Amino acid sequence: MHPEDLVIEPIPAFNDNYIWLLHRGGDHCVIVDPGDHEPVLDVLAARGLAPDAILLTHHHWDHADGVPGVLEQFDVPVYGPADDRLGDWCTRCHEGDTVSVESLGLSFNVFDVPAHTRSHIAFVGHGAAFTGDTLFSVGCGRLFEGTADDMQRAMDKLATLPGETKIYCGHEYTVANCAFALQVEPDNAALAERAEQASEFRAQGHPTLPSTIKDELRTNPFMRTREPAVVTAARRHDAGAGPGASTMAAIRAWKDRS
Repeated sequence: MHPEDLVIEPIPAFNDNYIWLLHRGGDHCVIVDPGDHEPVLDVLAARGLAPDAILLTHHHWDHADGVPGVLEQFDVPVYGPADDRLGDWCTRCHEGDTVSVESLGLSFNVFDVPAHTRSHIAFVGHGAAFTGDTLFSVGCGRLFEGTADDMQRAMDKLATLPGETKIYCGHEYTVANCAFALQVEPDNAALAERAEQASEFRAQGHPTLPSTIKDELRTNPFMRTREPAVVTAARRHDAGAGPGASTMAAIRAWKDRS
């Protein structure tokens, strides 16, 4: 099996969530972050698919609450973070672990990327990264349980991935994220182009995902916290902001207020 054989497609859920479906054209698949079991089971039935594993990036209900409903029909392993808020059906994963799905020839490395939640993880492999609510397209998750330092470390870790790595996050937020990012960097030409493209995609009913690490490093202010223009913008809201985590804190708080 070759990486190019792998198909990754979204199952829309709720208002703006994406549940990710991975398959190779046969009848086996993997499901990532099923917050709702009903759309998952509908797709599986319509396509004649059966899951061989479920991957969870974090415990939030809109990413994990569909698991029991899927397990009622399919007895499959569930891999997720080490968090007691998940059921005993979850195999706990940590940084450095590898999750393999032999039937599909898949193997993912686990990254610890806490900040949005204290136990958030990402699954990385086959040219893809499932980043949940840590790294969004042109954004990052709210700091519900972590700190700006945590998020800065998570962004720095993800930034070490190859530029072509495709980012599959948990929500369709790109248009709104671009609008905020343009407040931070109004002169960023790559960002302006990305914002226009994202608006066109959504107007046509298409997802804006996946993004890539390369695109995020060019357009995402939360991955650009050491860029002079981003630091300067952060200082308009916190005079003490400097490159890195303090700029992360300033622009995250700014976005929370916007």
